[in-house]
Amino acid sequence: MNIFLIMLISLFMAGYYMFFAPNARMPEQETDAAIAVSDLKSVAECALAVHNAQISGGVFDDVCVAQNEITSKSVCLDNRGGITQCGATGTKRSNASFIITTTGAIDVADYNNMMEILEQDFATSGTFGIYQDGVIVSGGTSSKRNVPESVQKEFNLQNGQLVYMTHYDTPDAERTFTNPGADNLTCPAGTTKTYRFGRWQCLGYNMKTSCGGDMIWDYGTMECVPDESRKPLCTGNQTAVMNEGLWECVSPFADRQCSVGMIARLNYENLEWECVEDMNMVSAPSKCSAPTKRAIRGRDGATLRLASTACNDCEKAIIDETTCTATCVPNPDKLNSPSCYPGRAMECSGISRAFYFGFPNQEYASKVPAVSSANIPFDSVHSQNRRFNCMDCGRGRIDTAHSMPPYIAVCVE
Repeated sequence: MNIFLIMLISLFMAGYYMFFAPNARMPEQETDAAIAVSDLKSVAECALAVHNAQISGGVFDDVCVAQNEITSKSVCLDNRGGITQCGATGTKRSNASFIITTTGAIDVADYNNMMEILEQDFATSGTFGIYQDGVIVSGGTSSKRNVPESVQKEFNLQNGQLVYMTHYDTPDAERTFTNPGADNLTCPAGTTKTYRFGRWQCLGYNMKTSCGGDMIWDYGTMECVPDESRKPLCTGNQTAVMNEGLWECVSPFADRQCSVGMIARLNYENLEWECVEDMNMVSAPSKCSAPTKRAIRGRDGATLRLASTACNDCEKAIIDETTCTATCVPNPDKLNSPSCYPGRAMECSGISRAFYFGFPNQEYASKVPAVSSANIPFDSVHSQNRRFNCMDCGRGRIDTAHSMPPYIAVCVE
């Protein structure tokens, strides 16, 4: 009987040891740890992809972005550390510019694992770490990056969030230089006279100085643009359209019928035909009403010299009594017209908002008496769409000294 009990107890102890021994639990524990590390690494990889897309001007749209509460945007600071408008306006520019990406907060128990992941896989990613009490702690380094208070408030940062912060330079505002004369420089055949690095030089022809077809080099935008001097005066209700570098006269669609005094014109934004005011129907001053043959282009007996075929919804035609030339200029009376400005005009007002007109170039602006003595900005902040636009300065305000609504609107901090 005693021998039987001893054998039964031995079998029980052996089974207990097999089921609960440490070497039996080890594979299960290692698998759980590997899953936890993999999940943390996927959060960092998703944040890195979103950040890189923001730097290159793209968008990374994956399910991991929403799952991990990842946000990314550009932030600019003034010399006092406050949030300001990015870019350079006039002689002013933002003091510091950043691209910042944040995730949702991770658990405190995961801090060590995340720091090891950042050290092993993201050591060369710059300022990329865990936010803790106003600083970013990066993996594998003892350095800590302070986060400006304005940025902390802007992103509502909480301890445990992954923060990726990249600093970049703010470009200088465009400057205009007066080029010295080059009368004494004669370039040989096959080269062209070009102003580079503070002096005139003879350079070989290339696409930057010799454009093909009906294109011409624009030194303002540094690209080939349509040559308006070669734009044809199309017959009937046709419109001149640039096709693969050449001007063509295109007829409107057959179903487009315009009323008297209107003409069919191609809208280059949506490539649809629309009815606009016919400049040929504009009444000229008495001195220009008699038939004459002084038209630049057109049929014999034409009276007016037409600068373009039609004005858009935000413009009106005026006539120069000296030259009998019809020209399109901004028409502030059309601000409340949905076809000119689709929003509510009354909402574009106050200390931080004002209207401005998208002057396409200086030549166009020189023909508008209302802004003849004003300085008109031509930059990426201001559109050149020949329509009225609403300038929103955000946390800044409209510079009343340099603005002239609804023609000119300039922001100031």
